[in-house]
Amino acid sequence: MSLMGLDIGTSGSKCTLFDEEGHVLAMAYRDYSINHLQAGYYELDPHLVWQAVKEVIQQVTHGSRGDWVQAIAISSFGEAAVPVGPNGEILGKSILYMDPRGIEQSADLAERLGADTVMTLTGLPIHPMYTVNKLMWLRENQPDLYHRTWKFMLFGDFVIYQLTGLPVIDNSLASRTMAMNVIDKRWEPTILEAAGIDPALLSNLAPSGTVVGTVTGSIAASLGLDARTTVVTGGHDQACAALGAGIISDGFAMDGIGTVECITPAFSRPIINERMLRHNFNCAPHVVHGMYLAYAFNFTGGSLLQWYKNSFGQAATSEAERRGISAYDVLNEAAAASPTDLLVIPHFSGAGTPYMNPASRGAIYGLSLETRPDQIYRALLEGVNYEMMVNLECLNDAGVQVNTLRAVGGGSKSALWMQIKANIFGRKVETLHVGEAGTLGAAILAGTAIGIYSSYEAAASQLIRIKDEFFPDSRQTAIYREKYEQYKTFSSKLISQ
Repeated sequence: MSLMGLDIGTSGSKCTLFDEEGHVLAMAYRDYSINHLQAGYYELDPHLVWQAVKEVIQQVTHGSRGDWVQAIAISSFGEAAVPVGPNGEILGKSILYMDPRGIEQSADLAERLGADTVMTLTGLPIHPMYTVNKLMWLRENQPDLYHRTWKFMLFGDFVIYQLTGLPVIDNSLASRTMAMNVIDKRWEPTILEAAGIDPALLSNLAPSGTVVGTVTGSIAASLGLDARTTVVTGGHDQACAALGAGIISDGFAMDGIGTVECITPAFSRPIINERMLRHNFNCAPHVVHGMYLAYAFNFTGGSLLQWYKNSFGQAATSEAERRGISAYDVLNEAAAASPTDLLVIPHFSGAGTPYMNPASRGAIYGLSLETRPDQIYRALLEGVNYEMMVNLECLNDAGVQVNTLRAVGGGSKSALWMQIKANIFGRKVETLHVGEAGTLGAAILAGTAIGIYSSYEAAASQLIRIKDEFFPDSRQTAIYREKYEQYKTFSSKLISQ
């Protein structure tokens, strides 16, 4: 018997099958493309996503040698909505969070309600990325599509609906619509009335880890699942990954290091105040009942190193191919051994929290004719971590304390990155044996819902194992503390321009 975790992202979907001890039995991934039809417009075709989901489930169940999948839960990215017709048909494409459509509608809501009111009700700083603004845009600009739609579903509840025929969305994912009351866990009438949206257009709310039903017979057969397989509400991808990393108590935070870097701290009471709003932090329900999360993120993480590798790492790539290793391993081996005098502002894709400034641009300061490539590479790692240190300070200012970070994602495989992180943060950084925190978190939700695990704490204790610990080096931490003050001064000057 086994548990299945699905993780639906903007560029691909993955599926992992775990046994009850957390060992990976099978894994599959399928990617899909984002539609970029005109400048600034970004859409995702739900047909492609659902096809990819079916394929990864089929591949995993085929590789499970007939093992019965007891339960399945879904981790999903947020914001983008699928227009679904009254017979369950997909009516159109989904507008992604980075698409500018919704800017005018967001401004309208801000004028009608005020940013403080929206933050107090939803736990979100008002922003055009959220679903409500996209739905307002659709009603005004594509009224035929809007009025033909039975439900606007985010991808988590869309896949639940495809599997069970029931429209159910979990609270952590629903929070990304900017239409859910973060305290009462209900669709917020103040927001929906101001937006002119009927709550009947949205799925039914339920806590993460709620049993929805079983996979319908016809779809079960086509996917290689048993009709007895239980479908359980999952969560927003950051929340599921936090559970999969064991971030279930105060003082701990997940540091997810992929294309984007996001620090996700957990706290046991809702923190909604003026400083959270000023720093552009959210307060969202965790998939763990009674807990909350915030998302502090930088739009560049791994993407900054990818830019360097693709632009200047031809020799490293050739060396890696010769040795049969990753080009990043070669770059890490050759990186400067000590802190650099360079300051890298990592806003190569704009600035995330606490600034939320898409117009901000990156910079490398301090270059001279003596600067070496190995120093530039290390400086990129330093700059990304300086930026995340700004976020840690702002979280602390808002009342969110972080003592220990658990790093997950591709960047966590770099011991160099992790040690620089520990030195700049002045905190212990842990890495985990699990490679897929998101799908593991979904599997924990599924297993706990059907009674395999007595609690999330018991599941975390049993399944999540620390791989390495990185402690601050006092000498380098002292150097970085001085450099960090210079970074803040330089960064603030650039941001204010």
